[in-house]
Amino acid sequence: MAVVIRLTRRGSKKKPFYRVVAADSRCPRDGRFLEILGTYDPLKTDDGVKIDADKAQNWIQKGAKPSRTVATLLKQVGVGQ
Repeated sequence: MAVVIRLTRRGSKKKPFYRVVAADSRCPRDGRFLEILGTYDPLKTDDGVKIDADKAQNWIQKGAKPSRTVATLLKQVGVGQ
């Protein structure tokens, strides 16, 4: 099972809100996930990213691969790879 850290879309039309989750790569984007790691609100200019750095680092150490977007969000939070 390949684990990826990616975004799942929540919110309504034209008001996106995302969860940062650890999920099986075979599951659909908004489908089943293993753990919620944080949230991302692109409409907020300040504090739009809230990610639990310890959980994210733990999943990365276990071999999870973050998507491109999540990798940039993790850099903003200060989680290195």
